[in-house]
Amino acid sequence: MIKYKRILLKLSGESLMGSEGYGIDSNMLNEYATQIKELVDSGTQVAIVIGGGNIFRGLKGVGSGFDRVKGDQMGMMATVINSLALQSALTNMKVKSKVFTAIRMEPVGELYNRDKVVEKLESGKVAILSGGTGNPFFTTDTASALRAVEIGAEIILKGTRVDGVYTADPEKDKTATKFDSISFDEVINRQLNIMDLTAFTMCRENNIPIYVFDMNKVGNLLKVVKGEKIGTLVSN
Repeated sequence: MIKYKRILLKLSGESLMGSEGYGIDSNMLNEYATQIKELVDSGTQVAIVIGGGNIFRGLKGVGSGFDRVKGDQMGMMATVINSLALQSALTNMKVKSKVFTAIRMEPVGELYNRDKVVEKLESGKVAILSGGTGNPFFTTDTASALRAVEIGAEIILKGTRVDGVYTADPEKDKTATKFDSISFDEVINRQLNIMDLTAFTMCRENNIPIYVFDMNKVGNLLKVVKGEKIGTLVSN
């Protein structure tokens, strides 16, 4: 039995680096594709947003002298590259998927259209939503929140390398303790870094919960969809 019928999975671009330190680690990519296949086989409708930080980050580019708008546009292109890589990995596993882009890029991907995305989801295909929002100054976190609202996702699953939300960064503070659940307001009050504030506010105002979990542990994605408590639920 699955708890969520339609989800939006948010993956960071950095997570695709695996042990490579840059670009795309094929082993990590295939591990993620395997977990996504398990969701599809369970009957879950899956939409995915991937960041591009393993290739290029707009803000980092600004620090190196790039114009902010051009830097963000380069970051959008990086998300498209990651999305195509994931689509290829899913295809190799006989999972049907479609890449949508926030800006027109045929034949690389189809221009994002909410109704067409929902149609693909309802037909059992994975919808990979690339290019962020299509606008500079917005992160892929914000794109995830926006797309989740538009397609009627029940929850955003934020796959990270940490197994939930802690009182502090557990990689830096060994005394940090984990929350099983926490409210949007408490996250803001504690200034915990889960998503950027624009994305976070959109989720709170539209009552879309966020589940933070360790995506790098094989099998965790399906456990979350089945309702197992392995991470942290952020909600109203």
